[in-house]
Amino acid sequence: MNHLHIPVFLALAGAAAGNAGAQNTLENTTEPRMRVIVSAIGEGWRAPQNGSGDAASLLGATPGYSVAQGGGVSGLPFVNGLGDDRLKIRIDGMEITSACANHMNAPLSYIDPTQVGHIEVLAGVTPVSAGGDSIGGTLTVKSAAPVFGADGERLVTSGKLSLSGRSNGAAVNAGVSANVANERMSFGYSVAQARGHSYDDGDGQRVLGSMYRSTNQSAVLALRGDGQRLTLRAGVQRIPYQGFPNQYMDMTGNDATFANLNWLSTFGWGELDASAYWQSTRHEMGFFTPERPGTMPMLTDGRNAGYALKITLPAGDASTVRLGQELHTFRLDDFWPAVPGSMMMGPQTYVNINDGRRDRIALYGEAETRHGGRWTSLFGARWESVRMDAGAVQPYASNMMNAADAAAAQAFNARARRQRDGNLDLTALARFAADANTTYELAAARKTRSPNLYERYSWGRGTMAMTMTNWFGDGNGYVGNIDLKPETATTLALTAHWHGGGADGWFVKLNPYYNRVSDYIDVDTLGQFNPYRSKIAQGALLRFANHDARLYGANLSWRMPLPASLAFTGNAAYTRGKRADGGDLYHISPPNALLALDYSHGPWSGQVETRLVAHKDHADARRLEPHTAGYALLNARAVYQLRKNVRLSAGVSNLLDKQYADPLGGVYLSGLAAQRGALQALPGYGRSVELGLTIGF
Repeated sequence: MNHLHIPVFLALAGAAAGNAGAQNTLENTTEPRMRVIVSAIGEGWRAPQNGSGDAASLLGATPGYSVAQGGGVSGLPFVNGLGDDRLKIRIDGMEITSACANHMNAPLSYIDPTQVGHIEVLAGVTPVSAGGDSIGGTLTVKSAAPVFGADGERLVTSGKLSLSGRSNGAAVNAGVSANVANERMSFGYSVAQARGHSYDDGDGQRVLGSMYRSTNQSAVLALRGDGQRLTLRAGVQRIPYQGFPNQYMDMTGNDATFANLNWLSTFGWGELDASAYWQSTRHEMGFFTPERPGTMPMLTDGRNAGYALKITLPAGDASTVRLGQELHTFRLDDFWPAVPGSMMMGPQTYVNINDGRRDRIALYGEAETRHGGRWTSLFGARWESVRMDAGAVQPYASNMMNAADAAAAQAFNARARRQRDGNLDLTALARFAADANTTYELAAARKTRSPNLYERYSWGRGTMAMTMTNWFGDGNGYVGNIDLKPETATTLALTAHWHGGGADGWFVKLNPYYNRVSDYIDVDTLGQFNPYRSKIAQGALLRFANHDARLYGANLSWRMPLPASLAFTGNAAYTRGKRADGGDLYHISPPNALLALDYSHGPWSGQVETRLVAHKDHADARRLEPHTAGYALLNARAVYQLRKNVRLSAGVSNLLDKQYADPLGGVYLSGLAAQRGALQALPGYGRSVELGLTIGF
């Protein structure tokens, strides 16, 4: 598969470490041939073994892609300035919703990097078959595919061991997988663990409260016959702790269980892809380190369930039609038990979200057509009905200390809370191959996203209660708005792709885009406060509100072969986001670029790269978003393929030990809690030596 022509398929290099003779999987042929054409994604992608347990970091070399830092395994992905719930994220067909007022258990935190088989990224203008209820794009993550024996083999075994670590924070990421199969049946098991201590910044100062530990286990049973495959996956996750230096709370427990079933079959009339899933999370926030002491348990139960049906039908020799129907249900209970002896946090349980319900049902259809040898088009429509509701709530108490919350609970309970949205998505894409070396692609779409449960139903108006609803890492406090309207984005994008020389040749890809969002869910300012009662630190009290906005920018990526087995690769991205009534949007990356010199010859490969990030001077004033200085980071890594199934890697990130603040990192709240000084931007990672080992057997 030529990555120059299908730029969003990102095959993990480590997936090939298993027994090559045992690899024989049924490919999913129901995905659109035309991948997303608005994102210059995929070129130069790599998955270095750097000790990270965060799957969101796997796409760090992708133009237009960024990660808002959270805990060690819970970064929030952004594509072209839109992220978190504005992206549709699917893991093995499951739609997992964050069951936390701080989104500490974001969807990508439920899979370890060592368990990922491949990732597809569809940005902005996505085919309607790739999902709805999003305006920023779709991330599809799949575990390693089931391994079957070759025809005639009675029983084969295979497996893989991955181990990596980094010196900064003494982080370790380890994964083991094993498979046993014949030509008809396959069984596999994998376990992965990631852990790390608090990291140091470029000045050698400890970033307080950034330690973590996570364990993910999964098993897969797959059966295949002529033209069909049935796959059952089940697994559990346990995160006993995870520090969040840009939040007021930490994760003190996250236990999750999931099961999903997929049936892929080919018939004489076409193809059927059917799946069903269930996922449950028990989540707890609190405090677990002496760096930030306290007692305030916060418990959340979340349950996802759903199914998806997709039929692919040929329509003549040049066209393909896809029809689908999907259902996703989410249930949420968020409550804060009383703290014994506390005048403020008791004597009642604070009920934040009571029996929250968010149910989506969708129908879609799309047609892909090849017009001669040069033109390809894709048109689709998707209709979704989103129903939401929540039960009555209560504050800790009705005394003077809780007067604001008591009044807010009374007003909330008196309101009609049931909401129903009817959302329409439309997509049109066209691709023109001007010649063997030039491709132009044009795309337009209307995409819609309904609010999440916290955006509509968080209700507390006391300062403490408001600051407990915050997945932005900005130190502010938020309250919901039952009357929020869905976001509707109209996107136009162009991609020009010049290339030659095959998979190892040269290419240049340019992707400008424009995105106008009606009823963008932003904020209105209600008041201000002093975080941790520091007189020189300032926070804002905000209410979710609809405002029109626009985002625009461009992504550029390239590869240029050089003599001596070298290649000059890189990318650059520019994004701006503004509200129609003035002011910048939050979490918009400043202009940035990645310049790399790659080497590959025989068993050796390596890279020296520089990541350049401009100063952030367009910040969200309503959220008091910090301005950050520009910086340049120098990284180097090398890989040696010792044997067919043994791979060694070594590298150094931030080689010059540069002190910097990530423009999407938010604010350093755990440092403020310990030092009671000024509120600063969260520091980035200092120098770190990284080692990795992969063994296939």
